[in-house]
Amino acid sequence: MKMIQAIALALAVGGAAAAHADQPIQRTDLIENDIDIPGHEVVQVRVDIAPGVLAPNHSHPGEEVAFVLEGTLEYKLEGREPVTLKAGQSLFIPSGVVHSAKNIGSGKASELATYIVRKGEALVMPTK
Repeated sequence: MKMIQAIALALAVGGAAAAHADQPIQRTDLIENDIDIPGHEVVQVRVDIAPGVLAPNHSHPGEEVAFVLEGTLEYKLEGREPVTLKAGQSLFIPSGVVHSAKNIGSGKASELATYIVRKGEALVMPTK
């Protein structure tokens, strides 16, 4: 009986992982913790973006440091020329600056996004 339960669990987890992998943008929350700056916290998220997919214009209630883990991402920050980053490169995005990111490579692209943000506010604020 335990073997059947183990197989059923493996199939359920595998199916959930496959369904999750089909999402064009997948966010995985890694850490959220208070910091010494009153009213602020650090949030770290892994963002996986399928080929050709755009994370549309948005901003954050604080600073972001984006570190590309794999693939090639093109970032467009309001008022600046687009910048293309590959694995191992990073970008600082100031508080409130509207920006987007697009996977311009042929495979999955991933970034590690670290935010220092005002506590209690929405992390991602969509814009037009």
